[in-house]
Amino acid sequence: MSKDYDYRSIEAAAQADWINAGVYKVSEDALDASGKPKPKYYACSMLPYPSGKLHMGHVRNYTINDVMARQLRMQGYNVLMPMGWDAFGMPAENAAIQNQVPPAKWTYDNIAYMKKQMAAMGLAIDWSREVATCSPDYYRWNQWLFLKMLEKGIAYRKTQLVNWDPIDQTVLANEQVIDGRGWRSGALVEKREIPGYYFNITAYAEQLLSGLDNLGWPERVKTMQQNWIGKSRGVRFAFKHEVQDSHGHFIQDGLLYVFTTRADTIMGVTYCAVAAEHPLAAQAALSNPQLAAFIEKCKTGSVIEADLATQEKEGMFTGLYVTHPLTNESVPVWVGNYVLMSYGDGAVMGVPAHDERDFAFALKYQLPIKQVIALKGESSLFNATHWEAWYAQKDNVVCLNSGKYDSMSHEEAVAAVASDLEKMGIGELKTTYRLRDWGISRQRYWGTPIPIIHCDDCGAVPVPEADLPVVLPEDCVPDGSGNPLNKRADFLNVKCPKCSKPARRETDTMDTFVDSSWYFMRYTGPNAKTMVDARNEYWMPMDQYIGGIEHAILHLLYARFWTKVMRDLDIITFDEPFQNLLTQGMVLNETYYTEEASGKKTWLNPLDVELDLDEKGRPRGAKLKGDFAGTPVIIGGVEKMSKSKNNGVDPQALIDQHGADTARLFVMFAAPPEQQLEWSGAGVDGASRFLRRIWMYSSSQAEAIENANPDLPTAFNESEKELRREIHSILKQANFDYQRRQYNTVVSAAMKMLNILEPIKLGEKAEISASVLRECIGILLRVLYPVVPHLTHTLWNEMGYVKTYGLLLDAPWPLVDEAALVQTEITLMLQINGKLRGDIRVPADASKEQVEALALQSEPALKALNGNAPKKVIVVPGRLINIVA
Repeated sequence: MSKDYDYRSIEAAAQADWINAGVYKVSEDALDASGKPKPKYYACSMLPYPSGKLHMGHVRNYTINDVMARQLRMQGYNVLMPMGWDAFGMPAENAAIQNQVPPAKWTYDNIAYMKKQMAAMGLAIDWSREVATCSPDYYRWNQWLFLKMLEKGIAYRKTQLVNWDPIDQTVLANEQVIDGRGWRSGALVEKREIPGYYFNITAYAEQLLSGLDNLGWPERVKTMQQNWIGKSRGVRFAFKHEVQDSHGHFIQDGLLYVFTTRADTIMGVTYCAVAAEHPLAAQAALSNPQLAAFIEKCKTGSVIEADLATQEKEGMFTGLYVTHPLTNESVPVWVGNYVLMSYGDGAVMGVPAHDERDFAFALKYQLPIKQVIALKGESSLFNATHWEAWYAQKDNVVCLNSGKYDSMSHEEAVAAVASDLEKMGIGELKTTYRLRDWGISRQRYWGTPIPIIHCDDCGAVPVPEADLPVVLPEDCVPDGSGNPLNKRADFLNVKCPKCSKPARRETDTMDTFVDSSWYFMRYTGPNAKTMVDARNEYWMPMDQYIGGIEHAILHLLYARFWTKVMRDLDIITFDEPFQNLLTQGMVLNETYYTEEASGKKTWLNPLDVELDLDEKGRPRGAKLKGDFAGTPVIIGGVEKMSKSKNNGVDPQALIDQHGADTARLFVMFAAPPEQQLEWSGAGVDGASRFLRRIWMYSSSQAEAIENANPDLPTAFNESEKELRREIHSILKQANFDYQRRQYNTVVSAAMKMLNILEPIKLGEKAEISASVLRECIGILLRVLYPVVPHLTHTLWNEMGYVKTYGLLLDAPWPLVDEAALVQTEITLMLQINGKLRGDIRVPADASKEQVEALALQSEPALKALNGNAPKKVIVVPGRLINIVA
């Protein structure tokens, strides 16, 4: 066995062993040694987008999954760890535009490269279950379930308000609108209503909310989902009006509906605001050119709720009035740029005295402000410094200036107002949700085709199930001028399934969140002839899901919704997909940049920067290396690794330089999985040194260990007892840390074990037998194996453990020998007059009197007392004894 730690040959050989033996292919009928079915465990990382290269966030995520899977497998579980590719989406189209290649080629090339990188990491992936969401074998089931949802009314078609780029002629996602302009064209984005398909996720809002109670998820993720669903209990009511359309009909039956959670403030309404697209606004604009122009301006604004909350509130009076339902006063109707037609009824009541947004709007346009809420026990009148306090509280306020509702509490007033409005037939208590139905239509090419055919006679006709999948042409090269499917006659032109007349295929594709809403179920049976089969019932629900906190809302919410729909369609029997969730922390690194006089920053990779450190190793300056050596550099602080900040670390370069085991060890040791990980070149070097120490020590003892008796002796000497006690104590803690997924302290446990074992050399210290040392090294290798599989696999084989236990990946997890933890003697610190003067060994069950007697007979005590009796003896059980001379 070589004494040199050649990680390249070690890792290549180990990976070849695993591949040749097909060790990671998992079946549903796995049995243990006694012939009983193994308990299943499904641990899955969120599938990556095939962007071209893995980043350190991927490395951390997949290593966490791999460590979990390997350790559970050794504990006797039948563990599934699959992998796939979230392969549709805009980045591929953008790359295709830039490189003038089909998105399909770009995607498949990236998949091939990233798969090689994963193999280099030594991940225990069952590649026989690989899924790519751009494969027709996969997305045909997106289409199939869409049609089933259409039949049940869960999917439906309506016009939707979207961000429209008038130059690129396409809908933009919210994140593609930058300062009101298209990210690529720079054109002012318009709000436009176009037809699209929706999923009725709001019908599942209460299930999605209540289902969180039984999930083993981080509380902050549950809170994020609760806030996104946004359950509110309030009153929906109407202001009456007499505004008529061109045919003499009352618009919306003469009722302007709004919803409020603060019906106790209804007597403070001084105006109503409607969305630019509201029918009342449209009617008023017909005779008001200025209003029409303002409405058009509003249509160029964002449809993002967060943007509306921060943008300047603007409005224009429509000239129309509605009637207050309780006072019969006339209430002016304004168009407000902060009101979205897609939220609620597209209208809000304005209560300036008790709402921050309404207050700002009223001040700007000099609208009346009427106080109707006051702090209990106070009679102060409204002013601009106190109004927030009145509105912010519900428990300590009462109504005033509100007629019959005066002096009522919030709860009393809401109930009374709701009752009065209900009696009038224009209001009711209602539960609403912030959650909106999921619009899945995208005017994009690289996605799942929506299986609809448009016929002039028959309308929108579903594609017959027998004709699925509707296959997306993979040879299109987008040029940025809209969806290229609109130019593909071979895709567009079809016969109507109903009447056989010429018809046109739908060119919208599905939101990529559809692809990622059920891929984890397809892993269970990737070649199934149905969407899922019986194997799905074996593996699901998933035992452990692993991914970034950035997916805590939409992806997880849509996956939960999709699961509940499949349940309702009798495809599956469970209703939650993920029993437990681990959200790994981000990987951080230092940032550096240079700055021009104009303020433009150029971000520099840390490898191109040389630091000037003070005597304590702290950076006090930085400068460039290479061609521009000496150029001063600004230290930007620690931030998330990203392309924009140029502070990423290439995993492949790290593996090439130090090996996969070093990369895995560092990302597990540097921080607990849920916390942020700060990159450290010194930490990587330390991880590499630790592995070399293990290799050198083990190789020096390999021959003796291989030839040692695998059976432990029937009795142990004191040195062996102490060694076994230390190793088994650390093993017990490591087991606990594995159970709670604290892999950083698992690595610490392995380091402690090595520190204890390293001084022991067989043949030099005869008090430790080869059999005992064999047991202890075997424990170390198994504890470290899930984190560092290549090195430990090789040592396991070279040192002969494979002959006793078989391959390391299926070796039994080491059991703590409770007998070894029992101490016959313990060490106590010995103090004389409060100062440490050594230690003494005493029987573990010694009484206080026995401990005192042994301490007084020690050499330090005899010397200090010089024949005199001690003034006092203090015994702290299990810790120390202090003799006061």
